[in-house]
Amino acid sequence: MLHNILLLFVGLLSLEHVSFAEVPSSQIVNITETREYAERMQNFSRTNFERLEKVRNRSIRVARSCKELRGRYDEREDGVYYLTTGNGMLYQTYCDMTTAGGGWTLVASVHENSIYGRCTVGDRWSSQQGNNADLPDGDGNWSNRNTFGTVESATSDDFKNPGYYDITAEDMSVWHIPNNLPLEFWNLEAAAVLRYHTENRFLRLYGGNLFQLFKQYPVRYKVGTCSDRGPAIPIVYDHGDVESTKKLYGPNPRREFEPGFITFRAINWESAAMAICSGVKPTVGCNTEHYCIGGGGYFNPEEQCGDFPSFDYDRLGKEQGWSASKEMTEAAVLLFYH
Repeated sequence: MLHNILLLFVGLLSLEHVSFAEVPSSQIVNITETREYAERMQNFSRTNFERLEKVRNRSIRVARSCKELRGRYDEREDGVYYLTTGNGMLYQTYCDMTTAGGGWTLVASVHENSIYGRCTVGDRWSSQQGNNADLPDGDGNWSNRNTFGTVESATSDDFKNPGYYDITAEDMSVWHIPNNLPLEFWNLEAAAVLRYHTENRFLRLYGGNLFQLFKQYPVRYKVGTCSDRGPAIPIVYDHGDVESTKKLYGPNPRREFEPGFITFRAINWESAAMAICSGVKPTVGCNTEHYCIGGGGYFNPEEQCGDFPSFDYDRLGKEQGWSASKEMTEAAVLLFYH
C-alpha cells in the first residue's frame, strides 16, 4: 500500500509541468550548481568595505545612461550604478558594461508573478484592474511615466525606472533571466535563458525609446487588426540561437513565427494587443498571445489576460501544444537601452 502511494506521489510530481513546451535537458543548466555561482556567493556573503565604498562613490558620477558612464568615466564593471535624469532625479539601475562594447542601461523588467492571475495585482504590464473592455489600455505602463520596483528585485517583481522615458537610445538588449535570481549573478553565462541585442539603431526611427515607440504603436484593445503590428527588428544573439529560441515556445506557435527578431505591438485574432514578441517575428496566424508579452486591458477569452497572456494555455484544458516552455514562463524579461 505504501509503495503504491509513493508511486502516485511521484506521478503527480511528474505531471506538474507537463503542459509546458519541452526544452532538451542538455540546454538546461542549474546555475546554483556551477562553481562560479558558489564562488560569487561566498565572496558576496562577506562584507567587503572597500567594494562597498567603491559602489557608493558611483553616486558622484553624472550621466543619463550607462553608455555615458562608460564613455565619460571609463566604467567597465557590470553592476549597479547611479544615473541622473534631465530633470536632476537620481536613481539606481543595472549597467551591462561588457556585452557588445558595454554601456547597456536596464530600464525595465517584465515579471509574471502568477501565471494563473488574470489581469490581477502584479500585472503592471497589462492590467491590474481586471479584464475590462472599458479600460482598453489597461494600466498603460508601456507609454506612461509611471515607475515602480527596485533594480535588485527586477527578477522577482516588475521594474521600471525613469530611464525608460528619459534616455534617448539607439538600440535595445533583452535578457531572459530565471525568476528570483539575485542581481550579482545575472551576468553569468549559465544564468541566461535567452539574451540578445539589436545593432541597427532602430530606436532612432521611433523617438529614441520604448516610451515614444509605444506612443506610435499603442498597446490597446481594438487598436487595429492582426496585420497592424509594429516594427520587427533583427537581433544578434548573445546567448542562444535560432533553434534554441524556437524550442522556448510551444510546437504550435513555432509554425506561426520566425525566430531572430524582436517585434513590437502584435495583435491577435480577438483584437487584443501585446507589447513585445521576444526573439521572434509573427509571420502567419494571429495567435500571438502564446509567445508575446505585455498587453492592454482586455483579452477574449478572459483566461488570456495578463503579462504573459497564454503562456500556459494547455493547463486550461484547451487544445494542447500552445504553451511556452517552463524556462521561458518562469523567467523575467529585462529590457536595456544603448
